[in-house]
Amino acid sequence: MSRSIWKGPFVDGYVLKKAEASRASGKSEVIKIWSRRSTILPQFVGLTFGVYNGHKHIPVAVTEEMIGQKFGEYSPTRTYYGHAADKKAKRK
Repeated sequence: MSRSIWKGPFVDGYVLKKAEASRASGKSEVIKIWSRRSTILPQFVGLTFGVYNGHKHIPVAVTEEMIGQKFGEYSPTRTYYGHAADKKAKRK
């Protein structure tokens, strides 16, 4: 279920502050964030965020197509190695 429109998009306050500080400084550093639930806003286009997946920060370069999505969608938390049954079938 999505968030109601009258509330607006959710973004943690510290993410906005870090993005504004990065824009003001003009440096193209990776901005480390832990908020996977925050929505990507138009102000973030062109910045690179390091989104934490529980193990490490995955660099995510924000483009215009990403606006409205969540940061967590671009930083997978699980590693898929395939099905064990498929590996046994290939060995024969």
